[in-house]
Amino acid sequence: MKRIGSIIAAAVLVALLAAAAWLYTPDKPLKVLEAKYLRSPHDMIEVAGTRLHVRDDGPKDKSANPAPVVIMIHGFGSSLQTWEPWALALEPTYRVIRFDLPGSGLSAPDPKGDYTDTRTIAVLLALMDRLGVAKASLIGNSIGGRIAWTFAGLHPDRVDKLVLISPDGFASPGFDYGRAAKVPAVLGVMRYVLPKSLLRDNLKLAYGDPAALTDRTVTRYHDLMLAPGGREALLSRMKETVLVDPRPLLKRIQAPVLLVWGERDGMIPFGNAKDYLQYLPHARLIALPALGHVPQEEAPTQSLPPVLDFLNERQP
Repeated sequence: MKRIGSIIAAAVLVALLAAAAWLYTPDKPLKVLEAKYLRSPHDMIEVAGTRLHVRDDGPKDKSANPAPVVIMIHGFGSSLQTWEPWALALEPTYRVIRFDLPGSGLSAPDPKGDYTDTRTIAVLLALMDRLGVAKASLIGNSIGGRIAWTFAGLHPDRVDKLVLISPDGFASPGFDYGRAAKVPAVLGVMRYVLPKSLLRDNLKLAYGDPAALTDRTVTRYHDLMLAPGGREALLSRMKETVLVDPRPLLKRIQAPVLLVWGERDGMIPFGNAKDYLQYLPHARLIALPALGHVPQEEAPTQSLPPVLDFLNERQP
C-alpha cells in the first residue's frame, strides 16, 4: 500500500511538473522583439537615466512657426503601437511623439525600479527637454491619461491642450487615495506563466465589441509583455501606484480639455466622466456609445475625428 502511495505521489508530481513546463512562459530575447517592433535603432534614446523607445514623426522644422507637437501616452500593459492609426493620421500636420513608458514595450525597466507617477512625470519632462519641445498637447489613455492630467496640473506652462481617453485617477473600491492598491499575490504568477489565451480574455474587457480584438493585436501585447524585465515592471507599477486626490491638481489645469470615453468601457466606467467634468468645468466630453477602453485601437477612424477637430481649433 505504501509503495502504491509513493507511485501515485510520484505520478502526481510528474503531472504537475509537466503542466508547469507546458504553461511556463519565459521572456522573449530583446533582439527578437526589436527585430519585430523596433523601426530604427535611433528610436532608442537615453532619457533621465533610462533607455526609452520613442517615435518622433511629422514636421520638425525650427522656423518661426513650427508644427504643433502632440505627445501620446499609452495605458497599463500597452505600448506606443496602440496609437499607430492616430499617429499616421496626425503626422502630416503635427509633430507626433509617442513613447513606451519605462518597463513597457521596448523601453528598458527603470534602473532604480521606480515606477511611481512622480518618476514617470520626471521622465516625460526630461523627454520634452531632450527633444527640444517647450510645449505640447498631451493625449493619454487610462493611466496615460492620469499621467497627462497630472503633468498638466504640475507644469501648466508646458501643455497646449489635453485629450484624456478614459483616464484613471479617481478613487474606486479597493483603490483609495494615499495608499497603494492591494495587488493580489496570485498576480505574481504572471512572472512565470502568461498564456496568450488568458491575456486575450483580459484584453477583451477593453473592447466594446470583443470581436474587434484581432489576433495581431493580442500577439503584440503578449510579445511586448514578455520583454526582459517587463512583467516585473508591470507588477511594480501596480504596487507603487498611490492615487492622490485629483481635485486640487485638476483645478490648476489651464489647457483646454477633451474627454473621450467609450460607453462600453469595461476597465474604467463611463460614469467616471462626470467626476472630471465637475472639476474641469471647461472640459468637453465625447461619448462613444459602442466602444470600450481603447477606442484608438478598437475603432480609430471613428474615434479620431472629434480629437482632430479639437486639436485643430484655434485657441482665443
